[in-house]
Amino acid sequence: MSSLRNAINGRAHKERAQPSSRKKFGLLEKHKDYVVRAKAFHKKEETLRKLKEKAAFRNPDEFYFQMIKTRTVDGVHKPESQANKYTQEELMLMKTQDIGYILQKLQSERKYFILLQKIEKLTAVLHSVDNHPSNRHIYYAEDREEARELQSQASESRVTPPSGDIPDLIKRKTAASYRELEARKSRVNQLEKLYMEMSLKKELQKKGRKRKLREDELVCPTSKLAYKWRSERKR
Repeated sequence: MSSLRNAINGRAHKERAQPSSRKKFGLLEKHKDYVVRAKAFHKKEETLRKLKEKAAFRNPDEFYFQMIKTRTVDGVHKPESQANKYTQEELMLMKTQDIGYILQKLQSERKYFILLQKIEKLTAVLHSVDNHPSNRHIYYAEDREEARELQSQASESRVTPPSGDIPDLIKRKTAASYRELEARKSRVNQLEKLYMEMSLKKELQKKGRKRKLREDELVCPTSKLAYKWRSERKR
C-alpha cells in the first residue's frame, strides 16, 4: 500500500510569497536562494583566508624574473611591451618560413585545381559521346553543290539532347563539381595574392636604398605597389 500511496500525486506545497507590505524589498528569499548565497560567501571567505596565510608566510627574499619584467598600474600587473623581442635576423627567418608554407600550399592547390579541370573536361567529353555524333568521318564531294548538301546533312544530324534526359543525380554532381572548381580557383587566387604581398614585405625589410615608383614611371601601369632599388656595386 505504501508504494501505491507514493505513486498518487500529492498536494504541491507552495512557498509563501512576499507580503504586500514588504514588496518594496523585492522577492522573498527562499531556502534555495539562501544556499546559493551562503556557498558564494564561504567561497570568498576561504579565498581571503588562503591569501592572508600566503602573505603571513611569504619569504621576503624570494625573487622571480617576472618581477622585473612587469609593472603595477592601479594595482594590476602589466607585462612590458615585447615589440622588440626578436632581432631583425629572427624576424627575417620567420618571414621566410611563413612564405615557404604559403608557397607549399599554393603549389598543392594549383596541382589539385589542374587535376579538377582535367576531370571536368573528361567528364564533359564522356557525357557528350552518346549525344553527339563523331566528327572524325571524312567525306569527299565531287563539287561545291555536293559539299553544301553534305554540310547541311551533318548540321541536321547534330541534335542537342534535351536537358530533361539527364538524370537528377548527374546534374547535382556536376553542379557540385563546378562549385568546388570555382572555390579552388578563388583559393588559388587568394594564395597567390598573399604570397606576392608577403614576398614584397620581406624584400622591403632587406638592406638597401629603395623608393616607390610613381605612376608615370611605370612601364606597365598597375594598381599594385612597385619599388625600385638603387643599384649598388658588389665587392
